[in-house]
Amino acid sequence: MRWQLGRRSANVEDRRGRGTPAGIAGGGIGVAVLLVLGLLFGIDPAILVELAGGGPTEESGTSRAPAPGEDRSAQFVSVVLAETEDVWTATLGEEGRDYREPKLVLFSGAVRSACGLAEAAVGPFYCPADEKAYLDLAFFRDLEERLGAPGDFAQAYVIAHEIGHHVQNLLGISGKVASARQRLAPSEGNALSVRVELQADCLAGVWANRAEAAHRIIEPGDIEEALAAAAAVGDDRIQHRARGHVVPDSFTHGTSAQRARWFMRGFETGSMRACDTFSPAEP
Repeated sequence: MRWQLGRRSANVEDRRGRGTPAGIAGGGIGVAVLLVLGLLFGIDPAILVELAGGGPTEESGTSRAPAPGEDRSAQFVSVVLAETEDVWTATLGEEGRDYREPKLVLFSGAVRSACGLAEAAVGPFYCPADEKAYLDLAFFRDLEERLGAPGDFAQAYVIAHEIGHHVQNLLGISGKVASARQRLAPSEGNALSVRVELQADCLAGVWANRAEAAHRIIEPGDIEEALAAAAAVGDDRIQHRARGHVVPDSFTHGTSAQRARWFMRGFETGSMRACDTFSPAEP
């Protein structure tokens, strides 16, 4: 990805190295917090089972300096965030809507958001209550080393997906889905969450299309990196890795094939209207 000369966003909030917020406890309590967040935000339980190992307490002294390479990653995140600001300001402007720029919070270990306390094991997430996306840069290392999806555009896809959730929030989709899930059985709620997540994947593809048209950011192999990342975080692949089998009724993000397909739909069309994941009988 061509990003080194790109504009940097002023909306990055760096909380790295501040230590773990009070209230995150190790063992069962930490996992319970993660499971609650999973229910609220459609985070795949298999990810939690695979990655959660019990969080540290504030007294355990988890504050750390950024690891080698993380400062460069922070600069990269800032540029990608700026690209999302430019794209969504223009795209929503075409629809007569204003785009409120979200904050992107960098943290290490654990973080407090308006949606509660979360450990890094939860992965990147978006909180509609404070309109902020949250990211521990160590996730990029996991994306490459543990999930097999290397490359800067794989990382850009992750950021664009979370900002896609912000777009959904601004459009009122997130609130409607949250209300609907309260009236549904767990399996039906999970199926609705899948459609939300696939739409965010599609919106990430729309971003890639429009950022390329505006600033020529894409290099050979970048789209393949994004598709590899989308497939790597498919429910089927993650559950198989964590459990040795899959449970489709518990899917909350979609299969690897679905996630890659909806990203490509957004990328190929560059249109939000192509991202209607709620109408098809099968997304």
